[in-house]
Amino acid sequence: MTFEHPYVDVDEQRETPHPHRYVHGGFTGTETRFSIYFPPAPDYQGRFFQHITPVPESEHLAQAATGQEDKIGFAFSAGGYFLETNGGGQSGGPGSGADPTIAGYRANAAAASYSRVVAARVYGDHRPFGYAYGGSGGAYRTIGGAENTSGVWDGFVPYVPGSPIAAPNVFAVRMHAQRILRDKFDLIVDSYDAGGDGDPYPRLSVEEREALAEVSRMGFPVRSWFGHRTMGSHAFSTIYPGVVAVDPGYFTDFWTVPGYLGADPESSVHRDRVRLSSEVVAVLTRADRADLGPFAEDAGGLSGGVDEAFKGANSGQDVVVAVRLARTPDVATQGAELILADGARVRLKGVHDDLAVIDMPDLSDVKVAPGDTVEIDNSNFLAAQTYHRHQVPDAEFTVWDQFRDEQGAPLLPQRPMQLGPMFAAGAAGSVQSGRITGKMIIVASLLDREAFPWQADWYRAKVAAHAPDDVRLWFVDNALHGDDERQEHPAHTVSYLGVLHEALRSVAAWVEEGVMPVPDTSYVITDGQVTVPATAAERGGVQPVVTLSVAGGVVQAVAEAPPGAAPIVRVQWDLDGDGSFEVDEIVEPAGRVVLERPHGGGAFVAVRVSAQRDGDPHTPFARIDNVARARVAG
Repeated sequence: MTFEHPYVDVDEQRETPHPHRYVHGGFTGTETRFSIYFPPAPDYQGRFFQHITPVPESEHLAQAATGQEDKIGFAFSAGGYFLETNGGGQSGGPGSGADPTIAGYRANAAAASYSRVVAARVYGDHRPFGYAYGGSGGAYRTIGGAENTSGVWDGFVPYVPGSPIAAPNVFAVRMHAQRILRDKFDLIVDSYDAGGDGDPYPRLSVEEREALAEVSRMGFPVRSWFGHRTMGSHAFSTIYPGVVAVDPGYFTDFWTVPGYLGADPESSVHRDRVRLSSEVVAVLTRADRADLGPFAEDAGGLSGGVDEAFKGANSGQDVVVAVRLARTPDVATQGAELILADGARVRLKGVHDDLAVIDMPDLSDVKVAPGDTVEIDNSNFLAAQTYHRHQVPDAEFTVWDQFRDEQGAPLLPQRPMQLGPMFAAGAAGSVQSGRITGKMIIVASLLDREAFPWQADWYRAKVAAHAPDDVRLWFVDNALHGDDERQEHPAHTVSYLGVLHEALRSVAAWVEEGVMPVPDTSYVITDGQVTVPATAAERGGVQPVVTLSVAGGVVQAVAEAPPGAAPIVRVQWDLDGDGSFEVDEIVEPAGRVVLERPHGGGAFVAVRVSAQRDGDPHTPFARIDNVARARVAG
């Protein structure tokens, strides 16, 4: 496939979401399409920003975004035009069998290059600087562009990145812990919450202690279990078919070969195994608005975000989302297959009450009717939960040391192939090498449950081995994987979008003016856990640090900006612990802010602070947030 013949089929002035000149087009003989949003000439400063989605999606996603998620508005505010593509089209996505370099970087690179031709027509002859950014799977693809092209982009901001051995391993070990610890999560959350003792192990059984230690050493952030009720298995279902296709023998060996958990007759995996036949009572579509419990769909639409891109586009109200069963399992079932009468297998999120809830329903073809006999079987999903034990990689990945002997050899049987690099190359077009062509700022989240934070450090080291002066790593405390402004648990987490905006502005200044960005966040990695210093001066990076204390009915917040970072401009209070920040204070921009408020009741209080480089407390762009919680003694 070549990209020699670009075309434009729309070129018009539009007023929403912001006044701009809109250009849409593609490349003849390909499925690649692009949208370019040009700001008015007085606002243009000679650059563009290109967002790269986790998987190929629509080239129209940015038009509906608002607030911090408004990519067009951000690009305009930073003096650039915005570019988005469909990544080469749906038929070229990971797992399609197509040349992975098309979706990995070639389609995006072709659109970036041609956007400069169009920009010259709009603003006059010049070469715009270009900056690519993407998260999760989009981070793989952003890195693919950074390592496999030259002269297309000048800077890169991959965010919440994985590593070549992330899939399926980070999902597997998490699912294993979710199964074994399902009745102890409230205890674990309380232990790691503000004011907790930080040591839940004495109150766990031997099996539970081992599971928590295993997932923690692999890198799951221990402070992030507060989301256990709804976190599910995330993108595992998109990876699972690839595991079955490449290594089908594993799912037999797991139950029969010594050294695999399923071959141990004393393992609790046998207690939790489900192979149940049932009659179908009803088939429920999205229009039925059934209560799906912890497996409920997110109400948000398609946005190219890292927590929903893999689910596919919403196909409407007639999509089957659940099947009501006459018989249900006796044990909690999260992750399974629904085997239909014709032998087809449909992946399930799990079973809630009498509902078998379909995973990624828009990508599933559920041909079932009331009266049919179906089977629920979680055998393969149980087996997948310890797949990581049989995928021990090179010694550089030290989180696997727990599965090695003193000589570095694996303690357990190993599979014939490492699957992680296959999945990584399928996403990016190549396996990460660190050999980039441009400047790069990596943004990673310390509470990331999908891309464990140590992976950002691994890639930073890869880049630094070749270009030590061209890379930065900024960690964001109290942030999860999703690139969403709205937070499910606002008293626990903040959005990292403000840090992402700051990184894009900083990489542009680095490239164009030689202005060095703020140095790396300081951190240490111990047994898979990434920790940062307690004070802003020691921690560095760009995120403000806030501490919260309660004494004598008074809540005190102390917020500090790291050296060289944006000033603090806003403080919001949750004084009664209900997760709603009912008091909102605009403060004079400063590097250190100390404020007090009366306690409003409740076992916890929280405060959220914001910093902004221009001292603007109202703009949604480059607003860098952090949150702190305190337990109220009583």
